[in-house]
Amino acid sequence: MANNSIKLNKMVKISFLAAVAVVLMAIDFPLPIFPAFLKIDLSDVPAIVGAFTLGPVAGVVVEFIKVFLYALIKGTSTAMVGETANFLVGGSLVLVTGLIYKKNKTRKSAIIGLIAGSITMTVVAALANYYFMLPAYVKFMGMTMEQIVSMGTVVNSSIVDPFTLVLLGITPFNLVKCLLVSVVTMVLFNKVIPVLSSVKDGSAKGSNRAA
Repeated sequence: MANNSIKLNKMVKISFLAAVAVVLMAIDFPLPIFPAFLKIDLSDVPAIVGAFTLGPVAGVVVEFIKVFLYALIKGTSTAMVGETANFLVGGSLVLVTGLIYKKNKTRKSAIIGLIAGSITMTVVAALANYYFMLPAYVKFMGMTMEQIVSMGTVVNSSIVDPFTLVLLGITPFNLVKCLLVSVVTMVLFNKVIPVLSSVKDGSAKGSNRAA
């Protein structure tokens, strides 16, 4: 009976975090120094919180539910390419961050996890965009690679091909996004983590360490 209560508690928290993530995903905004198709949102924050409080796998589950619900509610304008990319990139950030924090549940470990996760996400995003996402946009959205690249050229004349688009547009964008997500996460750290960590499985002890 106790195990069922713990599982239910965890499912409720995952659902809550995923719902918050969906709302945050809808509140996105572009930055004028980056290509217009790149927009920043804070929907990875609830997933990271989930990874800190419920474990790295739970954080990735929050990412998956977020993307699934968002596509279900809003529909897709990218033949699910954008949504797949969002999960792949966000999931890499959340998983690495959560795995590092799990080993030592302290504020310092959380910061180290976020730095490592940010680096991982940036590399994954660069490789995924160059080898998968950009070609997928061309294939499924009826756009030419030249049209996509030109969206980067508008804001940076040095962007002239897919490689420079990834290097000078997408990579710095993801670094800025990771920085913003990390700062917001750490601002919430002492207030949110102890509350959500108080699951009826003895993890309240972990929440005290996190505080």
